[in-house]
Amino acid sequence: MKTIIIAAALLLPQIAPGIAFAQQIPPAPPAVVDKVVKESFTKLPDGWAARLVPDETMEICSVTRNQPSAKQAEAIMAREAKTVKYPQGSVLGDWKKGAEVAQNGRGGQFSDPPGTVSGGNCYACHQMDPKEVSYGTLGPSLVNYGGERKFSAEDAKAAYAKVYNAQAVFACSPMPRFGHNGVLSEEQMKDVVAYLFDPNSPVNKPAK
Repeated sequence: MKTIIIAAALLLPQIAPGIAFAQQIPPAPPAVVDKVVKESFTKLPDGWAARLVPDETMEICSVTRNQPSAKQAEAIMAREAKTVKYPQGSVLGDWKKGAEVAQNGRGGQFSDPPGTVSGGNCYACHQMDPKEVSYGTLGPSLVNYGGERKFSAEDAKAAYAKVYNAQAVFACSPMPRFGHNGVLSEEQMKDVVAYLFDPNSPVNKPAK
């Protein structure tokens, strides 16, 4: 046993520098990353090249690796909050249609045929209907989301804002900006909010 310990001790000085060196490799300069990304996309349809250019918010989130300073985060949320466009009247649509939007992960690809309706793909990150057996865990569970908030109209409006532009609520959020980027229509976003807040939605009927 002593021989093994001594041998390991003699090897550590040789291994440690390699580990330290690997940890100190600096990230690639933003200009290099941008160049590689743009060159990796070829034969894009008209208008798609603009999607490769990050806006101010995405630029900050990328440079800080989604860890903006408190001042940067405050500026991001203030700027993005101004982009949220609320519907006239209620923010609640049809929860049954909202369930379809949540399940639909299609859309947003340059290979999609014209007229393809995009979905929210909500289950890729969240648990919603407690009876659903397939869901992601990148985001928090939304089971009984409306019930826990007593189906508050104010909370429903806040949820609509987050679906429309999550950056307005949480800086550098990994959640897509569904309304801001035109992924979902106003009606689809209202339906998703209804899926979260309608008392009859399966989201608000947790298993007992």
